[in-house]
Amino acid sequence: MLAFITTLRHPQNSVSYDRVEKLLDETLRSVAQQTSEEFVIIIVGNKRPDFSLPARTHFVQVEFPPPAPPTGAQTAREPFVWDKGTKLGIGLIAAAEYDPTHVMIFDADDFVHRDLAKFVQDNPAHPGWVVREGWMYSRARNAYVAQSNFNRTCGTSFVVPFEAYGVPGDLSVTASQQEIAAGYADRLSAIMGAHRDAEAWHRDHGRVLAEFPFRAAVYHVDTGENHSAKSLSGLARPYDERLRRDFGIEPSRGIASTLWAAVGPLAIGEEVKRLARRVITRLARLRGTAR
Repeated sequence: MLAFITTLRHPQNSVSYDRVEKLLDETLRSVAQQTSEEFVIIIVGNKRPDFSLPARTHFVQVEFPPPAPPTGAQTAREPFVWDKGTKLGIGLIAAAEYDPTHVMIFDADDFVHRDLAKFVQDNPAHPGWVVREGWMYSRARNAYVAQSNFNRTCGTSFVVPFEAYGVPGDLSVTASQQEIAAGYADRLSAIMGAHRDAEAWHRDHGRVLAEFPFRAAVYHVDTGENHSAKSLSGLARPYDERLRRDFGIEPSRGIASTLWAAVGPLAIGEEVKRLARRVITRLARLRGTAR
């Protein structure tokens, strides 16, 4: 069984918490459309979502304080990792009840492939996988692009055995953040609250992750609530049926509007600017080498 686990930021640390919940609703539709019933979804947050949760979805409420003063979607890295990591620690404890073989931590605004649970069901003893090739999608533009080095860009990128997280058996979902931090030790900052170096951490601890044989996740940007403030710029692929079929993403624009946003003059202009920056950077490096 695969346990999908996510967290919600503190309402104080968002641009619009209504928007945060809307993004979660869209994400859960994607996660819950699995082709196998061998999965469970765990959400941890300060406030229960104001909409009906899909089947096999469980919400765990915590009373953790806001990690930072009201700052909108972007906060400093340390409090962000602390808040997300400790909430994920609670989520892992809650997931233990369902005896999952594997866990996928996902961001509450991303999308995942419908065959993930089936893939895990067919490989219950596998040491885990990493998403190196995925998609980046902008609902604002209703367009997407291929994303390489996905696991260095997006946190929705690892499926590993439950045991990899070393879930403390003596803690419950009522544990304090301090107890959670002590129980998970360096896992909190290395593979729970952050993801950029998670593959290396697993490798250093004897777990070599395989690459998924398909693009298993979609990084959702331009939401207004991304901690990274990432945006999709330049030319992109217009929305197509793949996004609905594999990831449960519904279109946000009509056909003509989508084409204009994906490949119209503004997109071309951004692409030209990006190419110009690359040329200038390359020339500067060549001049430096010549000296």
